[in-house]
Amino acid sequence: MKKGFTLIELMAVIVILGILATVVAINVSPFLQRANFEKIRADISQIEKALELYKFNELKYPTTDQGLISLKKPPTDLKRPFLYPIDGYISDVPMDPWGNDYLYLSPGINNISYDIYTLGADGVEGGVGEDADFGNWDINSN
Repeated sequence: MKKGFTLIELMAVIVILGILATVVAINVSPFLQRANFEKIRADISQIEKALELYKFNELKYPTTDQGLISLKKPPTDLKRPFLYPIDGYISDVPMDPWGNDYLYLSPGINNISYDIYTLGADGVEGGVGEDADFGNWDINSN
């Protein structure tokens, strides 16, 4: 008699592993969504602090065209270039949890000064859950 597993035994093990993986994925998913939300909050807070330092030195926020990259590399039209920090106002402009750039508008639509936001996992305006847009107006309203 040969020792080994039958096809039915292997199929039973695969089905059991599939069920376990599904249960784990369903239970872990809310924690991953919460982690993404918290990363967005921390990133936007970090960007806001850098923007305030920029405004303190330049007496205005960067324009939409200058974008968030102006916090890392000095724009050519600075009023006070001698005040721009050697390493910039931020070490690196963070990416959202899905690897996309945060979007910046100045003046903002939802805030008078500026909007910093992400379009969510799908990268398209609107949506719900992970696909929802999230910005500094959500953080500041809490």
